[in-house]
Amino acid sequence: MRKIKIAIGKIIYVLIAKHLPVSYQFLGRGAKWLRKICGKLILQKCGKKVNIEHGAVFSSHVSLGDNSGIGVHASLTGSVTIGKNVMMGPHCTFYSRNHAFDRLDIPMCEQGFKEEKPIVIGDDVWIGGHVIFLPGVHVGNGAIVGAGAVVTKNVPEYAVVGGNPAKVIKYRNEQVEISGEI
Repeated sequence: MRKIKIAIGKIIYVLIAKHLPVSYQFLGRGAKWLRKICGKLILQKCGKKVNIEHGAVFSSHVSLGDNSGIGVHASLTGSVTIGKNVMMGPHCTFYSRNHAFDRLDIPMCEQGFKEEKPIVIGDDVWIGGHVIFLPGVHVGNGAIVGAGAVVTKNVPEYAVVGGNPAKVIKYRNEQVEISGEI
């Protein structure tokens, strides 16, 4: 039964819903509603008040928590778990597996893939645009991942990270003294 629901959801999504306008444009409410219905059919888990945006690509191994979104033209391959209240900018990419390249006697393109390593995004996370997540990373609750970051390692709770590779810039829960200087 699940396979039939996934197939129906994918057909409706790929042929119609994926191509409808973003949720904040004219006719966006209807598009958002249809993509949400498709998400409920396709996703492993689909919470309440979710938003799947225009052009997003995702597998049936994705879990999306309550009040969370998948950004415009995002790509989520393999096993990805997104917590509650997660904001995602456009063009984010989640890779839960990588190509195998261990052998030197055969071309890399013929070696297949390494074992999948699920990606986990905690609750109340803000992901900027064009962020890339590599296999197996976990992003802690309350973290902010800056635009364009390449996340190669786990992100601690309440960390603000950015760069390539992403590094901790500061923590949201640190006490900051205001000196009046800029």
